[in-house]
Amino acid sequence: MAIEERSAGVIVYRLDGGEREFLLLDYGRYWDYAKGHVEKGEDDRTAALRELREEAGIASAELLDGFAHEMTYFFRSKRGLVRKTVVFFLGRVAPDAAVTISHEHVDYAWLTYEDARQRVTYASAKAVLQAAHEHLITLS
Repeated sequence: MAIEERSAGVIVYRLDGGEREFLLLDYGRYWDYAKGHVEKGEDDRTAALRELREEAGIASAELLDGFAHEMTYFFRSKRGLVRKTVVFFLGRVAPDAAVTISHEHVDYAWLTYEDARQRVTYASAKAVLQAAHEHLITLS
């Protein structure tokens, strides 16, 4: 029987000079988004915003209605087989939003969709970025 874990995160974007840029965080071995465990008493949106604040120093993201992309995967840890579900929300920040990375990261980058798609490490992360990009196109 697998151990169940749930995390939440935010795909962050800004409009800079009319061009949409996405925030990626460098974890040292891979590039990904701000995300982390949903703590007891939190809902997914609250956890996602808390993780964004803790990992990127961003406290003023506006989560867009109508986008919640969930993925599930398995991995092995010291505790055994883990079934992890992660839900991502889509959040817009001001063009001048300051980023202050946590000790978990070594760098960050604001990238266009195509550049972010190339930089992000995992196929599942590429898929959620594509879903976010397509959602934004429908809003345009």
